[in-house]
Amino acid sequence: MRRARFQRGSLRRIRRKDGTKVWEYRWREAQTDGTRKRRSMIVGSVEDYPSESLAQAEVEKLRLNINPFASQGAIKDISVEALVNHYREHEMPDIFYKDEPDKISDEEERKSYSTQYNYDGYLRKWILPRWRSYRLSEVKAVEVEQWLKTLSFENGNPLARGSKAKIRNIMSGLYSHAIRWEWATRNPITSVRQSAKRQSVPEVLTVAELVKLLGAIREPFRTAVFLDVDFKNNQIFIRRSIVKQKIGPPKTEASEKPIPLNADLAKALRLWKMKTIYNRPDDWVYASVAMNGTQPYWPNSIYRVYIKRAAKKIGLKKRIGWHTFRHTFGTILNANGENPKVIQELLRHATLKVTMDTYVQAVSDEKRNAQSKVVEMLLPGIRRAVS
Repeated sequence: MRRARFQRGSLRRIRRKDGTKVWEYRWREAQTDGTRKRRSMIVGSVEDYPSESLAQAEVEKLRLNINPFASQGAIKDISVEALVNHYREHEMPDIFYKDEPDKISDEEERKSYSTQYNYDGYLRKWILPRWRSYRLSEVKAVEVEQWLKTLSFENGNPLARGSKAKIRNIMSGLYSHAIRWEWATRNPITSVRQSAKRQSVPEVLTVAELVKLLGAIREPFRTAVFLDVDFKNNQIFIRRSIVKQKIGPPKTEASEKPIPLNADLAKALRLWKMKTIYNRPDDWVYASVAMNGTQPYWPNSIYRVYIKRAAKKIGLKKRIGWHTFRHTFGTILNANGENPKVIQELLRHATLKVTMDTYVQAVSDEKRNAQSKVVEMLLPGIRRAVS
């Protein structure tokens, strides 16, 4: 079977009926009966692309889609920017098409919205500004490695090793995408060395600090709805994630596992459901009054308005963020001698090196008992703080 001939199409400048000048890209599309039909699309206005070379650069992105099965030899050598555009369309569809995140099917290896959002940020801020005009064959491992060493923020602070490793991994993913579509034969990023080792140990709160902090926080929040709370079996089902006010499915299968509720916490939720005006099954557990209950409190706002203020109020000098609570929870569980597999499932991590192959599946009673120990360590102090 003959490989489809690569077509470059043609670009021309035309005037629309309203008088505006635009660039029109034309190509021929193969039909099922073997004939070819002329297609065209507007690339953009002459105002947006003053020169033909600028319009051609935009057209290059389109050629990958009208020649989806063309070989590397036919395409010659595409630019990193063209590859990124194609990668966004096929690997980051929620971002590319600006759609609401969909439930990921079992058959589809689709990235979560949060992953797509984070990838898009790295592509826009770091990768494209430096590499967009490079051809795939021009990107060299040593050059990328040296470039990573120079990355820093506007204030001069160097980028964290973990962030540099993420950039390296995304660039490697781009080349894997190109190889899969037969636009490249090798991945130079596999030879790029970049450590992901932390430069500082994450802050962890002591039990006393955590009690004081939780006692100083007066406003509750959650991203669950009452339908997710199983009061009969004292557990919460994680059925959604929220990223930049976009509601979508959880990131991984591990993220969807139910979280056990300590009896005291379950009681507190029942009392809250009786108290709040937003108590229908599909209402947010802690709905925002400012949004008339249509949205939950957003994490960034909660952190800025409540967490930081509470930390300042009790004189906490440590730098804390949402992950501080996860690190603290895991540290307390570990100090209590809990099974590493139980810790993994309570933190809802997808994997835990060594323990995944060593320990058996944790049962619900083990997880509930482990969580209850932490709750019982905190509740007396919290009650004294809020009374």
